[in-house]
Amino acid sequence: MTAKQAISQKIAGDLLSIRAVFFRPDEPFIWASGIKSPVYCDNRLTLTAPKVREDVENALADTIWREYPQAEALMGTATAGIAHAAIVGHLMGLPMGYVRSGQKDHGRQNQIEGRLEKGQKVVVVEDLISTAGSVLEVVEALRAAGAEVLGIASIFTYGMKKGSERLAAAGVRNVSLTDFDTVAQEAVQTGLIAAQDLARLLAFRDNPSDEGWIAG
Repeated sequence: MTAKQAISQKIAGDLLSIRAVFFRPDEPFIWASGIKSPVYCDNRLTLTAPKVREDVENALADTIWREYPQAEALMGTATAGIAHAAIVGHLMGLPMGYVRSGQKDHGRQNQIEGRLEKGQKVVVVEDLISTAGSVLEVVEALRAAGAEVLGIASIFTYGMKKGSERLAAAGVRNVSLTDFDTVAQEAVQTGLIAAQDLARLLAFRDNPSDEGWIAG
């Protein structure tokens, strides 16, 4: 097992231990898009679990040092990525800011909060990646402001085809601490879900709009 795989398994176990990732294949959650999902992910819960928070932030810092050694600043996504960018920025001794979902309608009408210099090499900090639409809006705002976006560091990715294709088309690299497959396999090994449900979960991951996985 590589060091990266070991981190992925550790973070997967951490997220499951505090139910930041929660599987319910027989009673699907409904996303805002209307898609029925066997999984619910709320990485904000890591902030209220000190040991898990320590693991996550240290792993994010290590990942950014390893994967993006030229990073000069961190930019969190609003709102879930802000706290993680702040903590990791402190650990790394790097400036941080965040990108709003849209411009303010008052004051200086900023969308990007914090000082950003043109040409500055930036890493976007995100909590999770699904279809990648919202994080790519952040990347576009930073690029429009003159930043050089090295890539994204995220806690969790679903590994969905749509998200991967969008990132590739935009020329954006994402490195996640852990992913849907690893968390699902860890859930089976620890008895949180039945082994026979793993195929259903992976079928959802492959095509979220196809509800065939619900019947098993």
